[in-house]
Amino acid sequence: MTNPRTTARNTERTAVLHGANNVINRELEFFSKTKNRIDTCMDHTRPLLAIGIESIKKSFLDAKNRGLRLRYLTEITSSNLSYCKELIQIVNELRHLDGIRGNFMISEIEYLAPANALEETKPAPLIIYSSVKEIVDHQQYVFETLWSKAVSAQKRIKEIEEGVTTHYETKIIQDAEEVVKEIGRLNASSNDLRVCLTAGGLQYSYNQFFGLKKKLLEKQKLGKHNGIRYVTVIDKDNARLVRVFLDAGIQIRHIKNLPHMSFGVSDKEIAATIEKMEVGRMVQNLLLSNEPAYIHYFYSIFEELWKSGINAEDRLRDIEDGTDLAEIEIIQNPREGIERAWHYVRESKDEVLCIFSTANAFRRQVQLGLLALLKEATEERGVQIRILIPSDEEIKDTIDRAARVCPQVFFRVAEEKLQLKITIVLIDKKECMIVELKDDKQENSYNAAGLATYSNSRSIISSYVSIFESLWEQNKLYEQLKVHDKMQQEFINIAAHELRTPIQPIIGLTEMLRAGTKDAKQLQLLDITIRNAKRLMRLSEDILDVTRIEGRSLELKKEKFKLNEVIINTMNDVTAARELDDYENIRLTYYNPQNISIEADKERIARVIFNLLGNAVKFIKRGSGRGNIIIETEIKKKKKKGTEVGRGKEEEVIEVAGEDKDGVAVRIKDDGPGIDSEVMPKLFSKFVSSSSHGTGLGLFISKSIIEAHGGYMWAENNPAGKGANFTFWLPL
Repeated sequence: MTNPRTTARNTERTAVLHGANNVINRELEFFSKTKNRIDTCMDHTRPLLAIGIESIKKSFLDAKNRGLRLRYLTEITSSNLSYCKELIQIVNELRHLDGIRGNFMISEIEYLAPANALEETKPAPLIIYSSVKEIVDHQQYVFETLWSKAVSAQKRIKEIEEGVTTHYETKIIQDAEEVVKEIGRLNASSNDLRVCLTAGGLQYSYNQFFGLKKKLLEKQKLGKHNGIRYVTVIDKDNARLVRVFLDAGIQIRHIKNLPHMSFGVSDKEIAATIEKMEVGRMVQNLLLSNEPAYIHYFYSIFEELWKSGINAEDRLRDIEDGTDLAEIEIIQNPREGIERAWHYVRESKDEVLCIFSTANAFRRQVQLGLLALLKEATEERGVQIRILIPSDEEIKDTIDRAARVCPQVFFRVAEEKLQLKITIVLIDKKECMIVELKDDKQENSYNAAGLATYSNSRSIISSYVSIFESLWEQNKLYEQLKVHDKMQQEFINIAAHELRTPIQPIIGLTEMLRAGTKDAKQLQLLDITIRNAKRLMRLSEDILDVTRIEGRSLELKKEKFKLNEVIINTMNDVTAARELDDYENIRLTYYNPQNISIEADKERIARVIFNLLGNAVKFIKRGSGRGNIIIETEIKKKKKKGTEVGRGKEEEVIEVAGEDKDGVAVRIKDDGPGIDSEVMPKLFSKFVSSSSHGTGLGLFISKSIIEAHGGYMWAENNPAGKGANFTFWLPL
């Protein structure tokens, strides 16, 4: 008799398809076979293709008409804004997430991953396909993780159109009146509000903010707010107050053992305090943050508490009938708190999970003898121990040393920005200790720690276990992405090298063929071939240089040479590179040439000048099509004190530590349209360009070359409002 599972396994497969046509055909087949849902995750370049390739766009529309659930996740930028607006009309939901780099699609049975195209406007050159259930399930988990962190497309589009930029900040408020003001502002600006309060905190909320909450509830009735939810301890003392909140329209659930903190989390920020707020007393200290990591963290805590909470109506009924208790304890003495945590680890039987607040917090515990405790637990009692430690500069050595002592303990590095200011220890999923970080600069653990909280509440423990598992998996995924990124860089490096191999003979043989040709039409065609082959050669060199720059392996072949000779030769190269008469109205002038000798990599300096001149020519052409480009050189001192050049005043000196040093500044001025204000802040970053031509690598490479020589490069628009100046300074 045939095993259905075995038969299904036999049909599962994974394949790599090459060629743009095969990629598109596979995607069309993917759409046609799917019956329930398609989840798509693409980088910022792909919305253009989803809308621009008619067959792909039609597949999305057909899928939606067939009732498929379509979710699309991408990075929404000013450059793809129009395509994303159109996508909103096609898919069920579009969301934005900063910095997406991978491309993949998942249905209920299949997974597709198109590679990044060499050109952003072209389809991918290859695609990975799989119907293996484990791969599909894993990628679905990846998608859901990314989706949960994303924001709505409408919100992101509004930010771009209004020019809104978010300033992330975490601060402590230590004034009672200021605390009230900030909590009120958080409430008033919210579109969604979740609040976790101690019993005393409920009275504080009523005294200070009940009127404001009623206004938010009125907005909810008009569909302009998503509502207010509370989790709190409901007892006989506050039952009447809970009824007032319920009657007003606030949703409430009862949690027997709350974390020893009160907090509110909106869609924009969080506010939290560890004060007891007994009998509604004023809050004196408040943590306030709009950082996404904090918002996500407190949002996760609230949702876990909410899931495990008891409906307030049921709880009030129990109080009236007469029912109640679990255990939570605040430990004021840091030494006692740390010793209690060690005690519970020493008594553990099955599993210990730990998230350290910082890498230093872990090192301080190692000094106290933590590794011996972990070694004994794993090797003598068979306890499974997993530890998350935030990253810092020495984290790899720290973990390597710890792993040599405790080979059976699983260590994983968490991202540095995920530091929580508390160390969490979970023992056998039955008990937990939370130790506050007071001062991370202290060498002694007892001086660095603050309050500690013990709890055996199932809801609290399950919440922290959920947070731990989420962070553990996220960092596992992060490590996998780093490996993938390294493989991708290696592939690009190999591809660029392989690309160079056939280009040189193409150029050489074509130039030989041109030398023996007299027919004007054939000469024109051969010129086009040579020009484009040289462009391809420059592109492969750019890719290799970017790889070297990012891998910090850019080597300079320094020699002494006359700078003015290189400038003149490069001007001739730019002139020779012009396409027929397209630039006949652009004048290139070397103003006041000076006989300056420098020691540098001659070929790379020539390339920097070529890039800057080429950019100037290109943007003049984009403007009026006529204009002037002026090159100037000037001996400038690099002085010990002063103001750094590059802040908009080119006559100021450059600030460095050390002795005075002579250098040469090379300035290239043009009277084109100038640098776009949106591009200016990221002008020297990779892939940044306001032009539809080019890769956006030239300025990144040029600035990196100059800095590798110990120099500086900066740019600014001309004060007169027309044209731009690019300047670089090199030591003599």
